Amino acid sequence: MKFEEHILLGGHMEAARPHYGYMSGFGNTFSTEAEKGALPMGVNSPQRPPMGLYGEQLSGTAFTAPRETNTRSWLYRILPSVKHGTGFEEVAMGNLRTAPAVESSLPSMQLRWQPVDIPDDKEVDFLDGLATITTCGDARMQAGMASHSFVANTSMSERDTPRYFQNSDGEMLFVPQHNSIKLCTEFGILIVEPKEIAVVPKGCKFRVDLVDGPVRGYICENYGQALTLPERGPIGANCLANQRDFLTPVAAYEDIQTECELFCKTQGRLYKTKLQQSPLDVVAWHGNYVPYKYDLQRFAPVGAMLFDHPDPSIFTVLTSASKTPGTANIDFVIFPDRWLVMEDTFRPPWYHVNVMSEFMGLIYGEYDAKPGGFVPGGMSLHNSLVAHGPNEEAYDKGTNTKLEPVKLSGTMAFMFETRYVQNPTAYASNLDMIDANYPDDWNDLKRNFVRP
Repeated sequence: MKFEEHILLGGHMEAARPHYGYMSGFGNTFSTEAEKGALPMGVNSPQRPPMGLYGEQLSGTAFTAPRETNTRSWLYRILPSVKHGTGFEEVAMGNLRTAPAVESSLPSMQLRWQPVDIPDDKEVDFLDGLATITTCGDARMQAGMASHSFVANTSMSERDTPRYFQNSDGEMLFVPQHNSIKLCTEFGILIVEPKEIAVVPKGCKFRVDLVDGPVRGYICENYGQALTLPERGPIGANCLANQRDFLTPVAAYEDIQTECELFCKTQGRLYKTKLQQSPLDVVAWHGNYVPYKYDLQRFAPVGAMLFDHPDPSIFTVLTSASKTPGTANIDFVIFPDRWLVMEDTFRPPWYHVNVMSEFMGLIYGEYDAKPGGFVPGGMSLHNSLVAHGPNEEAYDKGTNTKLEPVKLSGTMAFMFETRYVQNPTAYASNLDMIDANYPDDWNDLKRNFVRP
């Protein structure tokens, strides 16, 4: 039977769109079972696990990693993953790439892309519609990232042969932009709406299904240290993203014995094998290496209360550290609704030549530094030391408007920021949607210098 028709959740058959349960907290150790008594108590690897299940550990770090960073989960499943790991054959990558992938001859300049169209003339699922825009670093050396776009008009479960995916190269940060996605994972189910994000850890098998119709969104694939919450420093114990607002799924499983396909990406290559049963067969689990989601509207921004413009780093939701303190492998930064109250201050984002590389997207609304030109679903790239900043319209408004308290609302932009220079792929470099006129945004800036 198809998972979208009948879902085993908490030991009960549920309708096609049930209320899925979640557990709250970031970095917690969770315990959950979809069938009462399926989770062993007091032992990770009993001689005979309950209900004839197999015990299997999924490690997110080396065994000897310090306790505060050590991540692993114990999964109790109908069949072990060794049943999912044979008979793989390499298949074409399509538009999917992994760093290092230097394919473009585009100059180091300001780059912008219009939204990727959602096809309406053929069936496209998540894997078909996954396309890499930029890469940096080296996945094999566990450093850097890739930015991807995705579109789909078909669920992976609705294929003639259902499909599943496992990424061994990096964890995946999903940012839906148009309609919701359903992430069916080994750990359970996450419904992720626009204005929410989800993270699927490296090595976790999953499937992407539709909820409200065709979807579009962004993905940050992190090759480096796992994403975590940034330190708050002098901000103190509260605000920004709070641990309790992160949600992890309760156990849910598929006991489906029918042919399906599992795709695995490893070392930048894509492989496929046929299975005779669903790989999402985990009946119970416990641990802290887990998928999770977060509602970006719960982010509590802080900012300047009197004058001057704070650095955008205060809007960091998640971060992946590098070996250089304070210089991230990746920062995931958002620009949410917030009050602007600064006196004698240019309030839009200032002109900037940044040592970090900035890949930006817009989930909804209008970005205050680029009114009109930067649209929801679009993307931009300002690589290391490439100058960027507000266009003439935003500059004129920022310098001439009356400075009174204003609520910036109805907008949500984000940034994948990294210490590495991001290389556009051949796919991104040759798209019709590339905005060749983007650098013209600054043509209307004029000299205002007045000699004293």
